[in-house]
Amino acid sequence: MEHITLLIGIVIITALVFDFTNGFHDTANAMATTISTGALRPKTAVAMSAVLNLVGAFLSVEVAKTISGGIIDEGSGIQPEVIFAGLVGAIVWNLLTWLAGLPSSSSHALFGGLIGATLVSVGMDGVNGDAVVMKVLIPAVAAPLVAGVAALVATRLTYRIARDRDPRDTAKGYRAGQIASAALVSLAHGTNDAQKTMGVITLALVTGGVVAPASDPPMWVIVSAGVAIALGTYLGGWRIIRTMGKGLTDIQPPQGFAAQTGAATVILASSHLGFALSTTQVCSGSVMGSGLGRKGGVVRWSTAGRMVIAWGLTLPAAGLVAGAAALLADQGDWGVTTVAVLAVIACGAIWLASRRKPVDHTNVNDVEGAPTPAAAAVATDTVAPATADAAAEPVGIVTAAVRSVAPPPTETALAQSATDTTPADPSATAADSLPAQPTGAEREARGAAPTSTTPATSAAAPAKATV
Repeated sequence: MEHITLLIGIVIITALVFDFTNGFHDTANAMATTISTGALRPKTAVAMSAVLNLVGAFLSVEVAKTISGGIIDEGSGIQPEVIFAGLVGAIVWNLLTWLAGLPSSSSHALFGGLIGATLVSVGMDGVNGDAVVMKVLIPAVAAPLVAGVAALVATRLTYRIARDRDPRDTAKGYRAGQIASAALVSLAHGTNDAQKTMGVITLALVTGGVVAPASDPPMWVIVSAGVAIALGTYLGGWRIIRTMGKGLTDIQPPQGFAAQTGAATVILASSHLGFALSTTQVCSGSVMGSGLGRKGGVVRWSTAGRMVIAWGLTLPAAGLVAGAAALLADQGDWGVTTVAVLAVIACGAIWLASRRKPVDHTNVNDVEGAPTPAAAAVATDTVAPATADAAAEPVGIVTAAVRSVAPPPTETALAQSATDTTPADPSATAADSLPAQPTGAEREARGAAPTSTTPATSAAAPAKATV
């Protein structure tokens, strides 16, 4: 009994570690678009999301029941070792996808880990196939599609309603709407994802004989799971926030508002019905739908394709890792110890790899291949209106607006611009010393920057000498 009690304690700690990784892995779901458009400062956004995740953990236990008594058969001989192995598989996959900046599903990593470990230790009898199909696989396919269509329709409706208004007049309203909808997504995330850890801990308590089968999670389980996911959320999964906020599409405030509202509606509805869907897939589908909903908006399908591949690999990959861990854990104390040591080594190696190119709140909105700060300043100064209102706009909104109109200037274009502003040859006539009209390629490279009115001699078309 002492061994079982100690093992259950290890399982509970491991479950809370998974809950922590779930928090920073899924922070992007609620706050990526809000941060990318500048509606909230990065640290303020993750702090608000953390508090609301904690509150959401107390609102429902339906998803926890699905985990503890739906997918895995409590009476099939499941031991705490199996749950421990399943959690290890989920944690390792979560950290690998975080390192790659891919918003994969923490929920499916958990499901895959539990199913893989159960199949190795108990067999097919330990898994409720009907529950897996109805409450995991079908929502996994339907939820992002539904959320994407809802966000697409909402985005088009939003732009249609405000088509006759000055964007600067509606900017404050959209920012307020984004903050409210992001808060709703955070609350919904707490009602769905925090409960999954509650369900795992409750399942461990049932297998150890601590609580009766089909019991609701004890209050201390609810509190500990809520605190763990809130702490992980506050840490901020900046790599995934960058992918969802800048990697999928260039989000403008109306799109962010529509995407978050659609995602929150789908997540809250699923939590009420007890569907343990992936909030990551729902929010990613909403972001893509909002990209398609804006006229001229572009979805980066290469990034979306990588995400979909990661979604498809999550269940089997986490299941394979968990199955291998279960083989070792079933050997006894030394097996459990070996699994724990290997898991710590793997997590440490992933963290060290992440330090090579760190991403945090200071550079979360930077995109690889973007111009240097000086070049970005030139692009902003030549396009942004010289008004007090424009100067007061958050940097994220200006950047998103500029990039939706034209690409940033290249280093070659900046060098050409410097050449064009040099004094003209004094022997040139006034007519011949006017600046040469740039070619179409030059105009595209300059990012629609206005031509200088200062007389200059173009490097591409030198002025003729006076006869």
